[in-house]
Amino acid sequence: MKNFYYLFCLISTLSIHAQNKCDNANAYLVSAYSHVKSSYEANNISHLKYSAHRSLESINLAKKTLADCNCTKALEQANKALEVLAKVDDQPTYEDGRYFVKRAKEFCQQSVIEMDKCATSSYSMPEVIEEDVADASDSNDLASLKNEQAALLAQQEALKRKEAEIKKQLAAQKEKELLLKKQQLVVSYEKMIDLNIKTYNETLKSCNCGHQNISKSSSGNTSEMTTEALKVYYTNQLKTLASAYLAELDSCKL
Repeated sequence: MKNFYYLFCLISTLSIHAQNKCDNANAYLVSAYSHVKSSYEANNISHLKYSAHRSLESINLAKKTLADCNCTKALEQANKALEVLAKVDDQPTYEDGRYFVKRAKEFCQQSVIEMDKCATSSYSMPEVIEEDVADASDSNDLASLKNEQAALLAQQEALKRKEAEIKKQLAAQKEKELLLKKQQLVVSYEKMIDLNIKTYNETLKSCNCGHQNISKSSSGNTSEMTTEALKVYYTNQLKTLASAYLAELDSCKL
């Protein structure tokens, strides 16, 4: 019965090892879905294409280990996502690019779902273990099984460290993407403010009332602001400029 116990442990360990093989692929697929979702939610074509390209890179990384996972449906959906993401860079308009990104987002989501199904099924126990296999094991076989089990446990620890490293990298990627999004938001609002000031001053100049030039106030420290705080900050600036412009118009009427 001891031999049976050790054989059972080995089979269980092999099952867990097979599951861990898929962890890397699953992490990359989740990353790919996160990137393509950011692409779909982008408000300009450059951000859309940037995030789509990041999603494509993550799927390519996932494919390197997907073949070892025996999860055919997840691989099929990943290939479909790759096919449409490869077309995004060539699209001339935001709407055209977003059409392909939407399809890729659906394929990526389905690929993650299929990976979850495979992960769940891989934990199922073997249905039949023949008793004569266990009874035939001698002391040398037992020592060999112990050595294999120790090697597999070491591999599991290495995979756990790799998983932690991937999670750290994903967190760093997310932080970089958030910073890029904030930078693009600041640039967009600054351009909008400059355009409004130019329009306001040109309009007031045509009134020939000796108006006071409209100018923007000194920028605050936006580097520490959240995305929502930036939106509120710049919306208030736009309101202040509009109020100053209307006040100048009213003075011209007088």
